[in-house]
Amino acid sequence: MNQKRFVGTSFVGPSFVCASLLVPSLVMGHDPEVMDTVVITGRSDSLINIADTASEGYVGQDHIEYRPLQRPGEVLETVPGLIATQHSGDGKANQYFSRGFNLDHGTDFATSVDGVPVNLPTHAHGQGYSDLNFLIPELVDTVHYRKGVYYADVGDFGSAGSAEISYVKSLPQGLAEASAGSFGYYRGLVADSQKIGEGNLLYAGELMHDDGPWTRPENFRKANGLVSYSREQDGSGYKFSLSAYAAQWNSSDQIAERAVSTLPGGRFGEVDPTDGGTTHRVALSSEWHSETDSGHSQIEIYGVYYDLKLDSNFTYYLNDPIHGDQFEQHDQRGFGGLMAHHTWKYDFLGTESESTVGLQIRGDDITNGINQVQDRNYLSTTRLDDVGQVNVSPYVEQRTKWTDWLRSTFGVRADYYHFDVADQRPQNSGAKGSTMVSPKGTIAFGPWASTELYVGAGMGFHSNDGRGATTTVDPRDPTMPLAAVSPLVRTYGAEIGLRTVAIPHWQSTLTFWWLDIDSELVFNGDAGDTSPNAPSRRIGVEYANYYTPTPWITLDADLSWSQARFRETVVDNGYAGAPIVGKYIPEAVQAVLAAGVSVHDPNPNHGFFSSLRLRYFGPRSLVEDNSIRSGATLMLNAQAGYRFNRTWSLSVDAFNLLDRHDSDIAYYYPSRLPGEPAGGVNDTHFHPVEPISARVTISAHF
Repeated sequence: MNQKRFVGTSFVGPSFVCASLLVPSLVMGHDPEVMDTVVITGRSDSLINIADTASEGYVGQDHIEYRPLQRPGEVLETVPGLIATQHSGDGKANQYFSRGFNLDHGTDFATSVDGVPVNLPTHAHGQGYSDLNFLIPELVDTVHYRKGVYYADVGDFGSAGSAEISYVKSLPQGLAEASAGSFGYYRGLVADSQKIGEGNLLYAGELMHDDGPWTRPENFRKANGLVSYSREQDGSGYKFSLSAYAAQWNSSDQIAERAVSTLPGGRFGEVDPTDGGTTHRVALSSEWHSETDSGHSQIEIYGVYYDLKLDSNFTYYLNDPIHGDQFEQHDQRGFGGLMAHHTWKYDFLGTESESTVGLQIRGDDITNGINQVQDRNYLSTTRLDDVGQVNVSPYVEQRTKWTDWLRSTFGVRADYYHFDVADQRPQNSGAKGSTMVSPKGTIAFGPWASTELYVGAGMGFHSNDGRGATTTVDPRDPTMPLAAVSPLVRTYGAEIGLRTVAIPHWQSTLTFWWLDIDSELVFNGDAGDTSPNAPSRRIGVEYANYYTPTPWITLDADLSWSQARFRETVVDNGYAGAPIVGKYIPEAVQAVLAAGVSVHDPNPNHGFFSSLRLRYFGPRSLVEDNSIRSGATLMLNAQAGYRFNRTWSLSVDAFNLLDRHDSDIAYYYPSRLPGEPAGGVNDTHFHPVEPISARVTISAHF
């Protein structure tokens, strides 16, 4: 099992920090106290005396197993307050929301799978693009989530939060599953592990097809595979992994509300039925770690090949009334990196302390661009770039337990980025570097009455698209100058919170948080240019609960509320007619509620199991003056099944049980349908949730 380990009250998992701060004369002659190892496997484990903040947590396979998942990326919805939805074809990365952010496809939420970063910088379709369609939920061991800018080992894309997804290293039994469901859904999965020598060989293969309810079937097809070999012995171990993923699909992009009444298929029709995409991903990674009474070391190395071709048309005939506005974004890259740390444990003037030094290095070799196309056939090139991007990030961290009721973690990281851009237009080519230093810290008080209090504060950042750092002219009109973006944008955050297990079997956390982002220019991947954006401020509260009154029933309820505003009044001229003036941040979700109950027979080898889950995210502003708002989205999903014996089980997953006509996503902007006047029409564009549907799965453990 790929488990995070804690020694006493000190975290010795994947935190990367430093001990060059040590004064040898103060620690010589003091042997570190040997404490019991605590293994954290999921949300049912208490993090009292372990977690740094109230917004840190773990989710294990036992919590994922009983969740009906419509898409693999919804594994991230186990993170309190996070929504993973979709605004296009299911082969595209999810759209994410958290802490008052429309995170687009991943910006400001850092995700990794088995130590390999998922977010892609300087991506053709959006900064931090995070495609989790290769994820195999049945193999997930833990999801370790952390919110805010308070952790020295979390850097780019992590201002709103981060999630480290870990796969299992072995399976207690082999698994074969076959699923079939509504709208042409089929899926097959085989996974098993074998003991080879002193280690474990894990392998899995997945095939899937889905048409969806759309007038033009998505014909989403994917093939996915994973193999890993790992070994553990006397506190040391290693793991080698190879994964491969390929997919292609027809996109079901968002549609204008005014078009619904005229489209064949209505809400499930398409204005441009030729949108679609293909993607491939191959990842190779290795990890080594060693843990002793006096310290902990870890090294991870990875290399990834990735490509995407995506054809989209969001505005129809607004810019080109003859050929239409369809454009193709293509991204091909190889990237690799290293993450390493060493932690020293020692007695410092009578206190239990840890110091860690760490280093993260990543390099991306990218070719991407934007073409104007019609029916996926090439018309012209808007932008074409070769980008070399390197970032080097050392950091240090100090953890100290001062008394039985006071412990602290303080760290600082430095991030250096270098961009080298070769654009088809020499005016947009060039090289640029940028450095940012970010101090961070948390303090934990308690526990008293099985309750801890936390304070956290720090600085973070997010990187901007490397192309934006060297852009000086509009790629569509070189006579129009554009301002280059700041390569690194500062973020500031703080939170206070509490965690309590005072009531038996009930864990509860409450967090009040704040996050500011400096003034910035944003690179628009869909257009290939930059647009201004004012500084912003977000505040909010999160209340998360997990209750297990008996070993066979679990209840959870997470409530999040946030307010997102620009700190200056903005004027958005991106609309037909008069500009829109205001301070509201478009598409920032304010209220999120996720709740569920799962029940299973106490005997793990036979009996019924079921779950019921509610997901709600509320109305939100779609424009800066709050005059146009989206509706709320409410989904009720369920799972029911029966284990016949140790080998066979049958289950049914049902989605949108209330058959609501809500939207996965909504935007407001001008578009032009055939026959409409030049300049287009301002309208809400939405992607509908899928109607009531079901999937049946038969599973065999062998």
